[in-house]
Amino acid sequence: MSIQALREEMEQLISLHDALIELSEAKIRVLVENRVDELNRIVHKEAGLVRQVTECEKRRMEAIDRFLISKGFRPTPAITVGEVIRLIFRMEDKAAVGELQQELASRLDKLKRLNEQNRQLIEQSLDYLNLSLDLMIGPPDDDTVYRNPLQQQTAGSRYRFYDNRV
Repeated sequence: MSIQALREEMEQLISLHDALIELSEAKIRVLVENRVDELNRIVHKEAGLVRQVTECEKRRMEAIDRFLISKGFRPTPAITVGEVIRLIFRMEDKAAVGELQQELASRLDKLKRLNEQNRQLIEQSLDYLNLSLDLMIGPPDDDTVYRNPLQQQTAGSRYRFYDNRV
């Protein structure tokens, strides 16, 4: 009975991760095309899916705890699905949970790769924006060199629109 609950939660996790993968792939297209409004919509959807993943993961852990208790073991948060598989006696349940574990691991790996690609795209966009701002505004003043306080500031440094020093 509790193995069925574990299987259902793992299937739900796979489904949620498929949706996250789909959004990550859409995010790549949106980042390349520089569609900020669409990016905001995707990020909002992702946040909702991440909340659902967190809730589903909690239910999965509860199903594992119930299974361990039913087998006479004390539940522990450090137990892995691989260790649970070794405690399952029915071969079809063992195979099904093992397959779900592999599917979930492959989804997580793909999502990790997509997130890394999105991180790189965002980083490139920020680099481009910083370069563009530097070209429009001009090079930053060199604050490390002593200047006589009696000397007047140049007109360009007095009317800077953006201070890129943090």
